[in-house]
Amino acid sequence: MTQPFVRPDVRALLEQMEAAGGKRAVDVSLEEARGMLHASRHLFDAPTGELAVIRDLAGGPCPMRLYDAKGERGPGPCLVFYHGGGYVLGNIDTHEPLCAEIARLADLPVVSVGYRLAPEHPFPAGVEDAIAAARWVAGSPAELGREATGLVLAGDSAGGTFTIVTALALRNEPAEVPLLAQWPIYPAANPTRHHPSLDQFGEGFMLSRESMAWFDECYAPNKADWRYDPLLKDHVGMPPTLVVTAGLDPIRDQGRAYAAALAEAGVAVVYLECAGTIHGFMNLRKALPSVQGDLERCAKHLRVLLEDGQ
Repeated sequence: MTQPFVRPDVRALLEQMEAAGGKRAVDVSLEEARGMLHASRHLFDAPTGELAVIRDLAGGPCPMRLYDAKGERGPGPCLVFYHGGGYVLGNIDTHEPLCAEIARLADLPVVSVGYRLAPEHPFPAGVEDAIAAARWVAGSPAELGREATGLVLAGDSAGGTFTIVTALALRNEPAEVPLLAQWPIYPAANPTRHHPSLDQFGEGFMLSRESMAWFDECYAPNKADWRYDPLLKDHVGMPPTLVVTAGLDPIRDQGRAYAAALAEAGVAVVYLECAGTIHGFMNLRKALPSVQGDLERCAKHLRVLLEDGQ
């Protein structure tokens, strides 16, 4: 069997982690797993850097933080971001460098959503927060300090799933402003189906099959609910979409399946598979210098989708 392409910086990181006896989320306590992800931000991700606005927002349905490269801006689109972490790990802080960089590259205000986590708050608490947060931003509340003329939804991993589910919810019951685009990044878009990438990359490529099972156990979803598996729904009428996957990701094929379903439904879709890299790479820009180019390509594709939709 042909060996998959692995980028040099990705190979170096995987070898470093193996040599260090890298523990997975499933190997430690919940508290330790959360602490590991928080520590990884400072070890492996780029610094947040300077930004005109980094401000916590009050008054919303859950904690949120605004990032903007401009201190003030006129009416325009606003990006709502949902962090990854298997519905169990992560928060606004773990994804701050990524959100700040998206705000710079896309020239959009970015609102990062701190939804409730499992197992303390199992399914569907987190996704209910995700939908409520998007509706709140769409209303341009005074706390936001910006007039949103439309929404862009984005998120990575579990947050990519929340992106898709929230987009479906807003398609079915529109918010106060239109949904302009969505950008799910390596989403778990079809978790009830077994895809080949799970067998190919389920061990040794950062996200493991065992950790995924542990996340699922904590999340305790209703697997017949479309808010867990959005491919149980039809996707006609969804907004222009940028689907991003990692070539060495056990859930890569779920993203492929989602992009195909959008195309079959007549939705404008760009599918970008980042070859030779691993799940979670967007939060590893310090350890993986190649990621910066991936993120810049994504921002360019997103801007084109928004321009085409106007």
